[in-house]
Amino acid sequence: MRRFPLSFLLCTGLGILCAIPGLVSMAGFGHLIHPLLADEGAGLAFVVSAVALIGSGLFPLVIARLRAAEGG
Repeated sequence: MRRFPLSFLLCTGLGILCAIPGLVSMAGFGHLIHPLLADEGAGLAFVVSAVALIGSGLFPLVIARLRAAEGG
């Protein structure tokens, strides 16, 4: 089994958890979850945060892959 860096797993998991309410809110169903998610701007903020979290998680993954490729 391939081992992933813990920071990649945490940031990606949080990014996915952040993207779900964002996409629901942007689809127009955010008011079912919370009244503040009725606005599409809140959904957009969640989606942008999710992209940032996933992007932040990719840095340790790329560094780990480069280190593994360099080592052998």
